[in-house]
Amino acid sequence: MSEIGLRERKKLKTREAIRREAFRLFREQGFAATTIEQVAAAVEISPSTFFNYFPSKEAVVLEDDYDPAILAAFHAQPPDVSPVGALRNAFHAVFGGMSEEQLAAERERQRLIMSDADLRAALLVEFSDLIRQIAEPLAARVGRQPDDLQVRLSAGALVGVMMAVMVAAAEAPAGDYMQLLEAGFDYLDKGLPL
Repeated sequence: MSEIGLRERKKLKTREAIRREAFRLFREQGFAATTIEQVAAAVEISPSTFFNYFPSKEAVVLEDDYDPAILAAFHAQPPDVSPVGALRNAFHAVFGGMSEEQLAAERERQRLIMSDADLRAALLVEFSDLIRQIAEPLAARVGRQPDDLQVRLSAGALVGVMMAVMVAAAEAPAGDYMQLLEAGFDYLDKGLPL
């Protein structure tokens, strides 16, 4: 393997180790009580090296590798698929390929986010950006501009379903995230009838 490939693999392993040890410490002593120094020590790196991988302790929890994959799968959907259907298919493409261990880690991450006020607040900023990220391929699908109000409203509705499902999944950890998401997308597809 080339030098670049080896370097990238080592970086990925270190990033995974940081995340794994951080979550272990969060489980043992809570998110707020865990310091970057403790996480760095558990991984046997310096705190300054920690910042080469994550800009903050919150980023360890909030950053995931799924959003880019979901957005790519969303963008790759055939043009005749509705926006809700395209996002539903994208979630199935990404989450359907995950192992039970990966799904359990994602459920734990979501529960942690919902259990901490600072993480929930930071997630709101992430979701605001996600509306913009979804609006871009959505606009391309329907031949409009990303700043078109109806495009933004549609992107916001899609993100709203994801937010509501995260809350519901955190409140009912035994529930199936994908089933909840499926129900949310179905409800949105029906026009949110009450």
